[in-house]
Amino acid sequence: MTVSFDAVTIDWFGRAAVRLEGQTGAVIYVDPVPGRDGVLKGEDPRDGDLILVSHDHHYDPDAIRRVAREDALVVVHESTDGSENGGIDDRPEELPLEVERVRADESFVLGPLDLFTTPAYNDSTGPHTDENGTPAHPEGQGCGFGVTVDGITAFWPGDTDVLPFHREMDIDLLLPPVDGTVTMDRHEAASLADDIVPDLVLPVRYDPADAGEIDIDAFVVDIVRRGVPVVLDE
Repeated sequence: MTVSFDAVTIDWFGRAAVRLEGQTGAVIYVDPVPGRDGVLKGEDPRDGDLILVSHDHHYDPDAIRRVAREDALVVVHESTDGSENGGIDDRPEELPLEVERVRADESFVLGPLDLFTTPAYNDSTGPHTDENGTPAHPEGQGCGFGVTVDGITAFWPGDTDVLPFHREMDIDLLLPPVDGTVTMDRHEAASLADDIVPDLVLPVRYDPADAGEIDIDAFVVDIVRRGVPVVLDE
């Protein structure tokens, strides 16, 4: 299902893979890793103008090739090399595309698009650590992305806990992870939405087919009770 929000359409393909398209035709893919059935399960749209990769776990060179136009720009966090995603051999610079590495606190103007990055990580004192106390997503190994297209600022926090600066953000569309395994859970995402009060929340990083994984309907009720608009792309 395609979700329409003012001048932007949004498609979610599972995991954190999102496609944004503005009325002027700019197409952005965020973390295009194969998810449920859809464009990343074998089709080759090759319509993406801007491809954003938040961290190594979400770097998939094959998916990038299939969604990117020949003149697309691929923006990856500076730490991304494929080593943490099944031993991928193709580094970003080996893609037949223009590639830009970014840190987790930058902003850019890319033609008609405004782009910014934010830190994304798990707190070393929080629940998302292994038996040695190492976070699933250490600080400095990933980022979130905000992109403004046709006047709408969409924000994907990345695979991260809720961080203090998140609660001060001014955005229109929030795309929070909600599975709680190595990211914020649905309760934390709802609290974040309550603080930010975006014009729309569209949750990602959960499995619609697995009712035991997360009670997404409870998340929706929680958001609605807080007076924040929410939509599911299922």
